[in-house]
Amino acid sequence: MSSLLKVDNEIKTKVDAFRERITAEAEDLVANFFPKKLLELDHFLKDPTINIIQLKEIHSEINLTVPDPILLSNLHDGLEAQNAKKRKLEDGGEEDMVSGTKVFVVPGGMMKSNANLVELIEKVKPEIRTLIEKCNTVKMWVQLLIPRIEDGNNFGVSIQEETVAELRTVEGEAASYLDQISRYYITRAKLVSKIAKYPHVEDYRRTVTEIDEKEYISLKIIVSELRNQYVTLHDMILKNIEKIKRPRSSNSDALY
Repeated sequence: MSSLLKVDNEIKTKVDAFRERITAEAEDLVANFFPKKLLELDHFLKDPTINIIQLKEIHSEINLTVPDPILLSNLHDGLEAQNAKKRKLEDGGEEDMVSGTKVFVVPGGMMKSNANLVELIEKVKPEIRTLIEKCNTVKMWVQLLIPRIEDGNNFGVSIQEETVAELRTVEGEAASYLDQISRYYITRAKLVSKIAKYPHVEDYRRTVTEIDEKEYISLKIIVSELRNQYVTLHDMILKNIEKIKRPRSSNSDALY
């Protein structure tokens, strides 16, 4: 085979060293890191900060006051106001008879996020990133163990491919958790902007509370899913470790 493709010896040595490093790291992840992490996340799920029963405890106050109602001066009723405004515009007047809504400054110069949820999100995000990175390492290890394509005796190879597919699925699901967090911030920002524009509409304020509660529940589900994924991967790989590392039996093995 080496005669069909010339490979520089120095490069081959570096590639072999890389394979050995990936193998050692991945085997340690499966044997030690995955079980430790699932126990750590299971303990985290019992933490009081993620088991709040009364969700009102995570609510964040929205410091946007409701403005005083606009008073229409020198006008008798709404109909006359509309007609007067129309006449004024038709006459080319410089000022409208009706003044616009006042612009209010947000207290403190900025509308703060929900501090309780931000603190919890900052704890969960590193766990999501860790799962993605570790899955990528183990996936690379299994892919490097897949032998060359041959006819027959591919049952072990199919197990390797199933393992790679499961690792890829877990990676994708973990990445979607990060997207979910981003969507929460964007949705909440839009609603707070609506409250600033329409401070007299109570439904906008209630909606912010609702999405805060929804995100809190979602974060607990995410932590639970992260734990379950570690359990599933650890169990799946251990049960099939023989076929994953040796997908094809040798001819001498087949004789016995």
